Amino acid sequence: MAMERIKIWVQVHPGARWNEVQGEKGGIWQLKIAAPPVRGKANQELIDFLSEVLQTGKTSLAIEKGLSSKRKLIGISGLTLEQVKARFDAKVRQQRAS
Repeated sequence: MAMERIKIWVQVHPGARWNEVQGEKGGIWQLKIAAPPVRGKANQELIDFLSEVLQTGKTSLAIEKGLSSKRKLIGISGLTLEQVKARFDAKVRQQRAS
């Protein structure tokens, strides 16, 4: 049985000093992205960062809505919503510890 694609909302803050998961606010994950919002650089950096944080391949991730907006709907294949939340929470804890 194929796992269905889950969807999450993220609010991207481009042009940051480094990539960071800030946490969840109102069901929307707040992410700082180091790339500027120019010619798709922030979107590409977002996919790269999400791939690292969620420990999944980049092809499992897609920006489904909001390509030119700070608020984006991300489709994720191969993970459950609980796994995604756990991996985001683990990244937040890791960032706070360092």
